[in-house]
Amino acid sequence: MVAGSSEPGTGPVVGVLDLQGDVREHLAALTEVGCVPRLVKWPGDLEGLSGLVLPGGESTTLSMLLESTGLFEAVDARLGAEDRRLPLLGTCAGLVLVAREVLDGRPDQRTFGVLDGVVRRNGYGRQEQSFEADVVFGSGEGPPLPTVFIRAPVLVSVGAAVDVLATLDGVPVLVRQGSVLASSFHPELTPDRRVHRLFAEMCVSDEPGALIG
Repeated sequence: MVAGSSEPGTGPVVGVLDLQGDVREHLAALTEVGCVPRLVKWPGDLEGLSGLVLPGGESTTLSMLLESTGLFEAVDARLGAEDRRLPLLGTCAGLVLVAREVLDGRPDQRTFGVLDGVVRRNGYGRQEQSFEADVVFGSGEGPPLPTVFIRAPVLVSVGAAVDVLATLDGVPVLVRQGSVLASSFHPELTPDRRVHRLFAEMCVSDEPGALIG
């Protein structure tokens, strides 16, 4: 089963948007959970993917680079109808890119709008306000999940269709809506691979309730 696999190269082919941000760290994390990672720089790199990671970085810059490379329209087309959507993992700036509404962003900033949530850019503060915290993950049966917040966005609100998988001081920091998984924090910057294992499971499962390993 992919969610428990530690053998590289035996799981789904998962792309990592290679325009800005923590690309190398996501590649390593995906490899550790058994995925076959692929860099995505151009629309053609999307062919054959079972999932796509939108990493942290600067959301406005990422939005503009997605436009200039033609990737925005290409990714948007792959999302399609909700029941056939390409699974997405959005971390930090990636959360901003998937949200329905962005506060404190540029007026012309585009998002994919596949997560029914309102996000405030840099809601946890600027670079100097970066911090680490342990949060309860899923049902709480396992150990706390270590998290790293760097210029992190805040989820101001989420819709009824969004499952909250982790909170910090009562605020959602890890959420899922169908084939979209998104976090305010950087799961790739800690040794804990539970978020990436969950995403790997989502990339190979047609079931809406993929297990949290």
